[in-house]
Amino acid sequence: MHEYPATLQIIKIATEHGRLHQAKRITKITLVVGEKSGFLSDSIEMYFKIIAEGTPVEGAALEILSVKPLLNCPNCSELFARKPYSFACPKCGQDGNPTEIGKEFYVKNIEIETA
Repeated sequence: MHEYPATLQIIKIATEHGRLHQAKRITKITLVVGEKSGFLSDSIEMYFKIIAEGTPVEGAALEILSVKPLLNCPNCSELFARKPYSFACPKCGQDGNPTEIGKEFYVKNIEIETA
């Protein structure tokens, strides 16, 4: 449910960007959403279609780039994706530590059409 206010904010950001650049219309918004961000891409897409109606963002494509979480090996500094039931580094076998990679949530790009 917290995707609703986040999606509302995304639309506000895109609308303001379009206004500042005198856009005829907003054509595409690209988001980066980490799998551990706490936001569900499907819910964002659903809310986007509903909230965008009647706004300058209506009809814009929404592209969501998913980021998989990575662990960092304290022994060899390898960044790696965790395999099921294991935290072991594929290079040296040491258990990896969590990183911030995979927690991202931001607007990467807004494409507009100008008059």
